[in-house]
Parts: sequence; structure tokens; C-alpha cells
Amino acid sequence: MWKRAVCTKDCPDTCGLLIKVEDGCITAVKGDPEHPYTNGFTCKKATFFPEHVHADTRITTPLKRTGPKGSGQFAPISWDDALDEVASQMRSVSEQHGPQSILPYSYAGHMGLIHRNIGQAFFNKLGASALDYTICGPAASAGFKASLGKGPSTEIQEAAKSDFVIIWGNNTLTTNIHAWPHIKQARKNGAPLVVIDPYRNRTAQAADTHLMLRPGTDAALALAMMHVLIKENMVDMAFIAGHTVGFEELRARVDEYPPSRAAEICGIDESQIVVLARGYGQARAPYIRTGWGPARQLRGGMAMRTIALLPALVNAFAKPGGGITRSLGGGPADITCLKRPDLRPPGTRVVNMVELGKALTQLDNPRVHMLYVYLSNPAVVAPQSKMVLEGLARDDLFTVVQEMYMTETARHADIILPGASFLEVADLYRAYGHNNIQFVQPVISPVGESRSTLAIFQALAARLGFDEPVFTSTEAELLDQILADNNTGYMEGIDTAALKSGRPVRLNIPANPFADGFNTPSGKVEFYSQAMADQGLPPLPDGEPWRDPDGGERYPLEFITPPHHLLLNSAFNEVAAIREQIGDATVKIHPETATNRGIQDGFPVRVFNDRGECILQAEVTEDTRSDLLVAEGLHWPSLLPRGGANQLTSQRITDMGNTCAFHCNKVEIEPVA
Repeated sequence: MWKRAVCTKDCPDTCGLLIKVEDGCITAVKGDPEHPYTNGFTCKKATFFPEHVHADTRITTPLKRTGPKGSGQFAPISWDDALDEVASQMRSVSEQHGPQSILPYSYAGHMGLIHRNIGQAFFNKLGASALDYTICGPAASAGFKASLGKGPSTEIQEAAKSDFVIIWGNNTLTTNIHAWPHIKQARKNGAPLVVIDPYRNRTAQAADTHLMLRPGTDAALALAMMHVLIKENMVDMAFIAGHTVGFEELRARVDEYPPSRAAEICGIDESQIVVLARGYGQARAPYIRTGWGPARQLRGGMAMRTIALLPALVNAFAKPGGGITRSLGGGPADITCLKRPDLRPPGTRVVNMVELGKALTQLDNPRVHMLYVYLSNPAVVAPQSKMVLEGLARDDLFTVVQEMYMTETARHADIILPGASFLEVADLYRAYGHNNIQFVQPVISPVGESRSTLAIFQALAARLGFDEPVFTSTEAELLDQILADNNTGYMEGIDTAALKSGRPVRLNIPANPFADGFNTPSGKVEFYSQAMADQGLPPLPDGEPWRDPDGGERYPLEFITPPHHLLLNSAFNEVAAIREQIGDATVKIHPETATNRGIQDGFPVRVFNDRGECILQAEVTEDTRSDLLVAEGLHWPSLLPRGGANQLTSQRITDMGNTCAFHCNKVEIEPVA
């Protein structure tokens, strides 16, 4: 029997799936041909979901630590014993140190609205420290919002009608494959494809032109493009006069970034910048697909803000096929019935999740004495992971981890609670790569003794005497509440009967959401942002890159960790067949850089800085710059000879959005003797 489902991994595509179930087990996965966007195909990773759900290594019963932290030594216990101990620890820690000494940590291990967000209601009621969910997209969101306003951007399907396509900092063939058919159609119609990325990834290899710029210099490149557009009169002055603010200030700013200067900053040829700008300016309907890469820098918000202004100069918004895509969807805007912020005591401290290492080792008044992790693997994905591991090893820290597999984080737990997979729960899914939402039922019962996130928090709530309706409602009842709270805007007029039947339903969002104006303070595109000035931020685009003061001559190489084609953050490391296909974890290094350091292709190398180190296998290739090392994917450190890539990243905060500059790190590399 085939059953409808939705992929809940942290990916913009949010694929519609069909799951084959035989004797209560998942035996095959394929794309749902009736899904209006993902259209019957999936990425390669989805075909491994049967092993993800049914692997022998899956944790299916609660476990209690029996050996030292990090040893992976546990013994099975009953759910009642596990939940009783967790609830008891919550009471004890709250009484001794105050409830804010309890810190929850979660993120996007499950993207369904109900199970992803229900924990917030529980911890708000408990009075625990609140987590600031900043680790991924807020810098990109804040930068884009400063220029064009909050809300969805140009629908990806519009790209098919474009005559000039730019993919900027997005490895589409790895992280957004359902955009590719629309880009292919544009190319078939004659549109060139330009990819802007620091290394030659799978998408760049398929492009007509690849600009291999230096990491963190995207804003300078965008300003140089603006310089050419304005100087060569390729701008739409009627649109600029009626729908933008600050053009004269922008004109003066771009004078500071001629292509010659930007070429020096970006590490590319001046001619490449001029050709790119002219191609964009002369196009009938130029289209830009931005990724998250440019925002992974300390000035990442400014990078995204600057890129987002380009379409306004040529009024690409008004042209079928033109515009810019950052994020789509939106779905229910009001999910307070799940998060219940009203239950949070006034004055509760907020901990930035980027700074988990500091929170576990340095934070006091009160010190963190209990950590509850769910839907995340912070020992691997959080920056400066060596410090995170030091915190997790504390004897006075009681750690609870809800997990399916023995991850690095789970190995440091005192109690492990076996979580249900996304195919074992009902939930409502919204996307950020298309404008559809979908509610689906579980396709199988939870494997073993696994329980859903909702069931676990409701069981703990009962033990602590929490009696609000959110702690007793079913998924279906919560869906009804969400629909009742969201019957206007994007949700207005949607087919709720179809939604409840499990079919994808389109939101009330136009393909060009900018047609009726811009959701900025002025209602216009803001070349000059008074809101940013009021925050003490540069009101105009600024192309000056930020250089790592921890680097200097000791650490001359940039280091980035973009997605691997077969991994998603740290997910899928648990699938043995995927690990076999990937083989050894590698780092891309330019031949000149390798030769200067005596490094040979295929041999182990040590990548290091003052924060930590990892051992990887050298992949000597011209697909990267001579000043850049690239390690694709987040491999579990337990699968590596030593350390993990995020030992090298810092907890420094971006210019906007309070997020992590994952791609702004200086390192050195040497052969392993």
C-alpha cells in the first residue's frame, strides 16, 4: 500500500512523498506525482528513508547512562522510569537553582509545525531559559527585509520565463533540486546561467559562467554591478523615482566600487564583473536565486541586503520571469497556540543558540544545570563544538536527549528518549521553497517504543501538573486551532477540506508578491534604510569585507563547510549505505596550496586553528581557490579520525540577525605524518 507523506528535512523543497508500507514497515519511497511543485521526484537521500526508519542501530527504548559521559554506555529503562526521572530533575534543578538553569535546545530536525514548536509551550510554562533560534537564516532574512521588506519573494517557477538567470550562493543541484527544471527551461529558451560561488560545486559545474569570488565579498560584487548599471544607464528611472528611496545616496556609494576595485576585493577578473552587470542590465527579465551562503559571513546580513537591491535598479519585479527568490511559503503566521509565549514569565533570559558552548561553560546567574535537546545534534552542528563538548562533559549538568540514533550529543546524555520519525507522526508542513502547505497522517506506527515529540512533552507536562489545553490536544485538534487562528492573509480562502484529506494546498500568495508594493517602513525599496540607521547599522549598502582577526599570518586560508550532496547538516550520517557511498570525508584544496605544503591527493591532512582541528582526506582540485579550503557536509566526528569541522568555526555573531558566521573562519592545513 502506498501512503502520502511529506519530507520534513530542513530543505526548501519539502517534497511530497509516496511511502510503500508492507506488514507495517516502510519498503520504498518515491515522489508524489500529484504534488504541484515537487512533481513526482525526490533527491537521492529520500530513497534511504526505509533504512533511516528501520535500521538496527535505531534507538527504540529509553536509555539511562551507565558509564562516563561520552562513553556511549547506556542501559534500557521503562518510559515511566525515564519520564519520572526527567520530571524529578526538572523539579530539583528548579528548586535548587531556579527554572532558568534549565536550557532547551532544538532546531530543524523535524520541520512540521506542531512537533517542531510544541516544546516551546512546555519550556515557557516551566520558566526555563528561552532559546533564541538564530543558527541558520536570520542574517539572510534581516538583510533581505531591510531592502525589500518581510514576506515571500518571487516564486521559483518564474525562473522558467527568465532570459538571464543568476544563482548566487546556492548549490541548487544539491540543496534545491526542484528549482532546477525551471532553470533548465529558461536555458532551453536561451537564457544563460551564471553561478556565483566561492568554489565549483555541482551547480557551478553545470553553469555557463562561474564567478569564483572570495568568501565574504558578495556585497562588493553587487555594488560593482550597480556601478556599471548606473554609469551605463541601464536602470529604470521611472520605477526608481516612484518605488524606491535613497537612490541618490546609492549613486554616490557605488562610485566607491568600480569594477576594478571590486575585482581586487573579490579576487576575480574585472572583465567578469562588467560582463555580468551588462548581461543583467540588458536582459528582458533577469532573475536571481539567492542561497544562504553569502549570509554565512560576519557581514552576511549586509551581503544579502545588497544583493536584494539589484532587481530594483532594472525593475525586474514587473517582468514575467524576473525578480529575486530568497524564501517562499509562509503558511500560518500565528502559531502562538503551539508556542504559548504568554506562559513565559516576564524577564526570562534568552540564550542565543549560536553561543551554546559559552552557555554551557561560562553562563552563570544561574549556571545551566539541565540541558534538554530535541530535534537537533548540537555536539556536531553548533559552532566551536570543542567548547560544546566540554560543556556536555560537565558532571553537574544533567542532559536529556530525544533522538533516534546514538549521535555525538546522545552519547553525552544522562537520559535518552527515543523519538518517533517524521513518518510516524501527524503534522502540518509549510515550505520555504514553494507556496504549498500539507497535513499528513503517520504512515506507520512508531517503531519499538518510540514516541512523538508531542507525546513526550505532554507526558512530562502531566507529571508537572501543567493543565493548559496545548498539553492535552491531539495533532488534529491543534490543526483546527491553527486554522481558526489563521484565516486571513496567505491562509485566506484555502481549501481546508483538501488540507485535512492530506493533499497539498496552495497558499494565497501571488507568483510576484512585490506587485502591490514592498513591506518596508516606507512601502518602497529602500536603497537607504532609516530603520538600519536607527539601529546603528550602515543605512547604505557597504561592500567592505570583514577579515578574521584570529587569522593573521598563522592562519592564511579561508575555510567553508557547504552542504554535501548526500548529507543534510548532520543528518543521514546514521544511514550505513550513505556512508559507504560517501567514503572518507574530504577537504578540497587547490593544487598550488597543496604543493606549497607538501600535501598529496588522497592522503590525510590536518585542518586546524586555535579553536580546534579535524583530520580529513585531501582532494587536490582546481574546483576551489588557492586561498580557500572546502569541506562539504557535516560528518559525525565519531566517524572521523579526530574532531569535526565545527571545531574550527567560531561563536561570533553576524552583523544582522544574531546568527552564526559559519563560513568566516581562518585555518591552516598540513599533511598528517
